[in-house]
Amino acid sequence: MADARWLDVENAAREAVGHFKNAVAIYGEGGFNAPGLAGYKAAMAFMHAMQSGHTSMESALCRILDILGEERPTGTAWQYDLILRVRSERPGSRPPILGPGAADHADETRRFRHLAMRTYGSFKATEAKKSVVAAKALSRDLPVEIERFKNAIDPPAVGGAPASVSKRKARGR
Repeated sequence: MADARWLDVENAAREAVGHFKNAVAIYGEGGFNAPGLAGYKAAMAFMHAMQSGHTSMESALCRILDILGEERPTGTAWQYDLILRVRSERPGSRPPILGPGAADHADETRRFRHLAMRTYGSFKATEAKKSVVAAKALSRDLPVEIERFKNAIDPPAVGGAPASVSKRKARGR
């Protein structure tokens, strides 16, 4: 599956990692209870970084489904259904895209994004700790999970070229 669309997946995952890392750093700086604009900036920067991280991760996961020819989830709960889909094996077709730990973290950042998008005015930094742990884990594990999945469905050939490329070269194409 030497598909150039994997570059798009990797770019979206890299963006997710950057946003999640920045969200964790912003959370670590605190200042959410500062008066006036300073507290507002801290809270909004953190919430936006978390939302952007999750949205970029969703983009990467949807791009993988596109590569596989799987339809994306639809309906009002499609974001929840996406996490269920990528954590599940499709027997005879593919292994899970995200392992259980990464899928749990993805679900947590999805939950946070859902709350942040609807309750900006009631943000409580102390209630975001679980989401920060999830963002930190995803910033470390998302690229690893995607690479594991990619290698499982299209193992690299000796020398690093994907097996599908090596097979075509061997046939003279």
